[in-house]
Amino acid sequence: MAMSIAKFPFVRTLDGFEYEAQPSLDPGQIRELATCRWVANGDTLLLLGPPGVGKTHLAVALGREAVSKGYTVQYVSAMELISTLARAHNQTALESRLSQYGKSKLLIIDELGYLPLEPDAAHLFFQLISRRYERGSVLITSNRPVMEWGEVFGDQVVATAILDRLLHHSHVLTVRGDSYRLREKRRSGLIKSSSAVSTIPATGEGGSP
Repeated sequence: MAMSIAKFPFVRTLDGFEYEAQPSLDPGQIRELATCRWVANGDTLLLLGPPGVGKTHLAVALGREAVSKGYTVQYVSAMELISTLARAHNQTALESRLSQYGKSKLLIIDELGYLPLEPDAAHLFFQLISRRYERGSVLITSNRPVMEWGEVFGDQVVATAILDRLLHHSHVLTVRGDSYRLREKRRSGLIKSSSAVSTIPATGEGGSP
Protein backbone atom coordinates (compact mmCIF):
# COMPACT_ATOMS: atom_id res chain seq x y z
CA MET A 1 0.00 0.00 0.00
CA ALA A 2 2.81 2.41 0.89
CA MET A 3 4.51 1.74 -2.46
CA SER A 4 1.23 2.50 -4.23
CA ILE A 5 0.71 5.72 -2.28
CA ALA A 6 4.25 6.85 -3.18
CA LYS A 7 3.27 6.84 -6.89
CA PHE A 8 6.67 5.77 -8.19
CA PRO A 9 6.64 5.86 -12.01
CA PHE A 10 8.37 2.47 -12.23
CA VAL A 11 10.27 -0.08 -10.16
CA ARG A 12 13.99 0.58 -9.70
CA THR A 13 16.36 -0.89 -7.14
CA LEU A 14 19.86 -0.07 -5.95
CA ASP A 15 20.97 -3.58 -6.91
CA GLY A 16 19.99 -2.79 -10.49
CA PHE A 17 22.09 0.38 -10.71
CA GLU A 18 25.20 0.15 -12.93
CA TYR A 19 27.83 1.74 -10.72
CA GLU A 20 30.61 0.82 -13.12
CA ALA A 21 28.97 3.06 -15.73
CA GLN A 22 29.02 6.04 -13.34
CA PRO A 23 32.47 6.02 -11.68
CA SER A 24 31.86 9.46 -10.15
CA LEU A 25 29.49 7.81 -7.66
CA ASP A 26 30.77 6.14 -4.51
CA PRO A 27 28.81 2.91 -3.92
CA GLY A 28 29.62 3.16 -0.23
CA GLN A 29 27.97 6.57 -0.07
CA ILE A 30 24.86 5.19 -1.80
CA ARG A 31 24.76 2.30 0.69
CA GLU A 32 24.91 4.83 3.51
CA LEU A 33 22.02 6.78 1.97
CA ALA A 34 20.10 3.50 1.69
CA THR A 35 20.09 3.25 5.50
CA CYS A 36 17.75 6.27 5.35
CA ARG A 37 19.34 7.98 8.32
CA TRP A 38 19.14 11.19 6.28
CA VAL A 39 15.38 10.66 5.99
CA ALA A 40 15.09 10.10 9.73
CA ASN A 41 16.98 13.35 10.29
CA GLY A 42 14.85 15.34 7.83
CA ASP A 43 17.82 16.11 5.56
CA THR A 44 17.79 17.15 1.91
CA LEU A 45 19.34 15.03 -0.85
CA LEU A 46 20.17 16.67 -4.18
CA LEU A 47 21.06 14.45 -7.14
CA LEU A 48 22.59 16.61 -9.88
CA GLY A 49 23.90 15.75 -13.33
CA PRO A 50 23.17 15.75 -17.06
CA PRO A 51 20.24 13.82 -18.49
CA GLY A 52 20.42 10.04 -18.70
CA VAL A 53 22.95 9.31 -15.94
CA GLY A 54 20.57 7.50 -13.59
CA LYS A 55 19.36 10.23 -11.23
CA THR A 56 15.71 9.16 -11.40
CA HIS A 57 16.75 5.51 -10.98
CA LEU A 58 18.57 6.41 -7.77
CA ALA A 59 15.74 8.63 -6.54
CA VAL A 60 13.13 5.90 -7.00
CA ALA A 61 15.40 3.20 -5.56
CA LEU A 62 16.18 5.30 -2.47
CA GLY A 63 12.50 6.13 -2.14
CA ARG A 64 11.65 2.43 -2.16
CA GLU A 65 14.31 1.84 0.51
CA ALA A 66 12.62 4.51 2.64
CA VAL A 67 9.22 2.85 2.21
CA SER A 68 10.69 -0.52 3.16
CA LYS A 69 11.95 1.05 6.39
CA GLY A 70 8.52 2.36 7.29
CA TYR A 71 8.72 5.96 6.06
CA THR A 72 5.95 7.59 4.05
CA VAL A 73 7.08 8.74 0.61
CA GLN A 74 5.60 10.81 -2.22
CA TYR A 75 7.09 10.99 -5.72
CA VAL A 76 6.18 13.82 -8.12
CA SER A 77 7.80 15.41 -11.16
CA ALA A 78 8.77 19.07 -10.77
CA MET A 79 6.43 20.08 -13.58
CA GLU A 80 3.47 18.25 -12.07
CA LEU A 81 4.23 19.67 -8.63
CA ILE A 82 4.38 23.29 -9.79
CA SER A 83 1.33 22.92 -12.05
CA THR A 84 -0.66 21.40 -9.19
CA LEU A 85 0.36 24.16 -6.77
CA ALA A 86 -0.38 26.89 -9.35
CA ARG A 87 -3.82 25.43 -10.04
CA ALA A 88 -4.55 25.17 -6.32
CA HIS A 89 -3.44 28.77 -5.84
CA ASN A 90 -5.85 29.93 -8.55
CA GLN A 91 -8.65 27.95 -6.90
CA THR A 92 -7.83 29.29 -3.39
CA ALA A 93 -6.90 25.76 -2.34
CA LEU A 94 -3.13 26.24 -1.98
CA GLU A 95 -3.06 25.57 1.76
CA SER A 96 -4.69 22.19 1.24
CA ARG A 97 -2.18 21.21 -1.45
CA LEU A 98 0.78 22.37 0.63
CA SER A 99 -0.52 20.27 3.51
CA GLN A 100 -0.82 17.26 1.20
CA TYR A 101 2.78 17.59 0.01
CA GLY A 102 3.91 18.28 3.55
CA LYS A 103 2.58 15.09 5.09
CA SER A 104 5.05 12.48 3.89
CA LYS A 105 8.38 11.94 5.60
CA LEU A 106 10.13 12.03 2.20
CA LEU A 107 9.05 14.06 -0.83
CA ILE A 108 10.84 13.21 -4.09
CA ILE A 109 10.79 16.00 -6.71
CA ASP A 110 12.13 14.74 -10.02
CA GLU A 111 13.57 16.59 -13.03
CA LEU A 112 13.74 20.15 -11.74
CA GLY A 113 15.14 22.48 -14.39
CA TYR A 114 14.38 20.45 -17.51
CA LEU A 115 11.47 22.61 -18.70
CA PRO A 116 10.36 26.23 -18.10
CA LEU A 117 8.30 26.64 -14.94
CA GLU A 118 5.12 28.56 -14.19
CA PRO A 119 5.57 32.34 -13.64
CA ASP A 120 4.93 32.04 -9.89
CA ALA A 121 6.91 28.80 -9.54
CA ALA A 122 9.60 30.29 -7.31
CA HIS A 123 7.13 31.61 -4.74
CA LEU A 124 5.07 28.40 -4.74
CA PHE A 125 8.17 26.22 -4.42
CA PHE A 126 9.49 28.42 -1.61
CA GLN A 127 6.26 27.96 0.34
CA LEU A 128 6.51 24.19 -0.04
CA ILE A 129 10.16 24.01 1.01
CA SER A 130 9.48 26.32 3.96
CA ARG A 131 6.60 24.05 5.00
CA ARG A 132 8.88 21.00 4.99
CA TYR A 133 12.01 22.70 6.37
CA GLU A 134 13.37 20.71 9.34
CA ARG A 135 10.14 18.67 9.37
CA GLY A 136 10.48 16.30 6.42
CA SER A 137 13.11 15.23 3.91
CA VAL A 138 13.22 16.33 0.29
CA LEU A 139 15.03 14.54 -2.54
CA ILE A 140 15.42 16.62 -5.71
CA THR A 141 16.93 15.56 -9.03
CA SER A 142 18.07 18.26 -11.45
CA ASN A 143 20.11 18.66 -14.60
CA ARG A 144 21.16 22.13 -13.46
CA PRO A 145 23.81 22.95 -10.83
CA VAL A 146 22.48 24.88 -7.86
CA MET A 147 24.21 28.09 -8.94
CA GLU A 148 21.85 28.14 -11.94
CA TRP A 149 18.64 27.72 -9.97
CA GLY A 150 18.02 31.46 -10.14
CA GLU A 151 17.58 30.96 -13.89
CA VAL A 152 15.45 27.86 -13.34
CA PHE A 153 13.00 29.75 -11.13
CA GLY A 154 13.38 33.12 -12.83
CA ASP A 155 13.98 34.81 -9.47
CA GLN A 156 17.47 34.85 -7.98
CA VAL A 157 16.37 36.19 -4.59
CA VAL A 158 13.72 33.52 -3.99
CA ALA A 159 15.99 30.80 -5.41
CA THR A 160 18.64 31.81 -2.88
CA ALA A 161 16.08 31.56 -0.06
CA ILE A 162 15.03 28.12 -1.30
CA LEU A 163 18.62 26.90 -1.43
CA ASP A 164 19.36 28.37 1.99
CA ARG A 165 16.79 26.01 3.46
CA LEU A 166 17.57 23.02 1.27
CA LEU A 167 21.32 23.13 1.83
CA HIS A 168 21.19 23.72 5.59
CA HIS A 169 21.07 19.96 6.28
CA SER A 170 21.99 18.37 2.97
CA HIS A 171 23.78 15.77 0.92
CA VAL A 172 24.68 16.77 -2.63
CA LEU A 173 25.69 14.14 -5.19
CA THR A 174 26.81 15.14 -8.68
CA VAL A 175 26.81 12.39 -11.31
CA ARG A 176 29.38 13.23 -13.98
CA GLY A 177 29.14 10.08 -16.09
CA ASP A 178 27.82 9.33 -19.55
CA SER A 179 24.18 9.05 -20.54
CA TYR A 180 22.88 5.48 -20.54
CA ARG A 181 20.75 6.23 -23.58
CA LEU A 182 23.64 7.74 -25.57
CA ARG A 183 25.89 4.84 -24.57
CA GLU A 184 23.41 2.35 -25.99
CA LYS A 185 23.21 4.34 -29.22
CA ARG A 186 27.01 4.31 -29.50
CA ARG A 187 27.00 0.55 -29.02
CA SER A 188 24.53 0.21 -31.86
CA GLY A 189 26.62 2.52 -34.07
CA LEU A 190 24.05 5.32 -34.25
CA ILE A 191 26.48 7.82 -32.76
CA LYS A 192 30.27 7.69 -32.40
CA SER A 193 31.22 10.39 -29.91
CA SER A 194 30.32 11.32 -26.35
CA SER A 195 31.37 14.93 -26.88
CA ALA A 196 27.74 16.05 -26.87
CA VAL A 197 27.31 14.99 -23.26
CA SER A 198 27.85 17.89 -20.87
CA THR A 199 28.92 17.60 -17.29
CA ILE A 200 28.10 19.52 -14.15
CA PRO A 201 30.83 20.58 -11.71
CA ALA A 202 30.81 18.76 -8.41
CA THR A 203 29.40 20.69 -5.47
CA GLY A 204 30.52 18.35 -2.73
CA GLU A 205 28.35 17.14 0.10
CA GLY A 206 26.85 18.58 3.21
CA GLY A 207 27.14 22.26 2.42
CA SER A 208 26.57 25.08 0.01
CA PRO A 209 28.15 24.97 -3.51
